[in-house]
Amino acid sequence: MNRILTLTVLTLIGISLLSAGCQVTQGIQGKTTFTDTIRIGTMKDPLSVDISFVKGPTHNHPTFAIWIEDLSGNYLQTLYVTRSLATGFYYRGSLGAEMWDNQPGPQQRPATLPYWLHKRSESLKVPLLPDSNNPLLDGYTGATPVGDFIMQAGLPVNIPSSFRIMLEINQPWDWNDYWTNNLYDDPDYHTSCQPSLIYAVTVDTTQPTIEYFLNPIGHGHYSGVNGQLYTDLSTLTTAKEIIGKASVKLIKSGR
Repeated sequence: MNRILTLTVLTLIGISLLSAGCQVTQGIQGKTTFTDTIRIGTMKDPLSVDISFVKGPTHNHPTFAIWIEDLSGNYLQTLYVTRSLATGFYYRGSLGAEMWDNQPGPQQRPATLPYWLHKRSESLKVPLLPDSNNPLLDGYTGATPVGDFIMQAGLPVNIPSSFRIMLEINQPWDWNDYWTNNLYDDPDYHTSCQPSLIYAVTVDTTQPTIEYFLNPIGHGHYSGVNGQLYTDLSTLTTAKEIIGKASVKLIKSGR
């Protein structure tokens, strides 16, 4: 009887130690390792932000833009946009009639990030789509990071005390049961499939120690004909899993 009791106690102790070990291991494995740090500006601005991006399970070289707005929704400044859209030059260029070439080439894709494209175009009075003749400044562009990353970006001196960080992301050819290949007979739709997903968070400069998390607020037009925000996200599936987590921290007094 004593031997059985002793074995039972030892077994319970072993299970407890194993559980504790698993918890420690999971904590270590769950820690995010950022593979890239993107720096925008000189980092000597009075205010800057650290934007942390953790990719989700369906992340596969998406196109995205990050920008700032005031609380009325007015465009203020682009912080970052992936290079293909910023230059109108893609890894896979179009041969026309919805045929694609595996060689790099110029292409216009209004369905990629229509919410950001229309906001920027209307605010700055510039053409809707950047191209080789009107590209975005190199300081705000770069390749899509392959892993998790942190973006460090300076903010304008006259930034409002509260403002919004916006992020729009899209991954081409990600069909699902609703956004099918034949849903719309539109070549621009066929380069996007599930439409762009738009995230937002309001940042308060009087509370700099808070970590702010971006959440989806809607999607863009399926072919990019307008800059409207569509708030029904019920038809999107894998598009919601491109991003695992995105958050913002405010940094004061430069770096």
